[in-house]
Amino acid sequence: MKRNIFLYLFLFAALWIVYQYVHNKKFYENQQQRMTKLETKYQKAVDSIDVLQQRLGETEYFGLRSNANAYEYYEDSPLGIPSIIQLVTDGIIEKNTLEGNVFIPYQGDERAYQINQIHLLNHRWLIADFSDGNTWGELLIEYFVNEDNSIDYRVIDSLLYPL
Repeated sequence: MKRNIFLYLFLFAALWIVYQYVHNKKFYENQQQRMTKLETKYQKAVDSIDVLQQRLGETEYFGLRSNANAYEYYEDSPLGIPSIIQLVTDGIIEKNTLEGNVFIPYQGDERAYQINQIHLLNHRWLIADFSDGNTWGELLIEYFVNEDNSIDYRVIDSLLYPL
């Protein structure tokens, strides 16, 4: 009797070990597949980040912060580049009124045109996007920062996109 109990215990233990081995082997293979999928997703994300960084570099090529020559122009200025960018941007946005913006040479159909976004290209020019809600356009504006920190603006050219 005692011998049969040990035999049954041995068989039960052997079956339990085989079951655990098969179960863990499937679990391990499943985890390996999941890790492979995650590694693929990770590599795609890294590649996407690289592409986005390259595109950002291309778009920032024309910009006051990334243009070394324009940056050097304001290097000795007591204001600093961020303050100059803020002054120039605020000076144009402040001209937005219910009647429109003095820099925009077009009349809106339903509402007056107002400037939405501004991007400083260098130490002399900026490009501005404007809209009345239905149509959009862009302005190329020349600006000059005077010694008393006032800013003079002159519209170089403008365009209105057709509907």
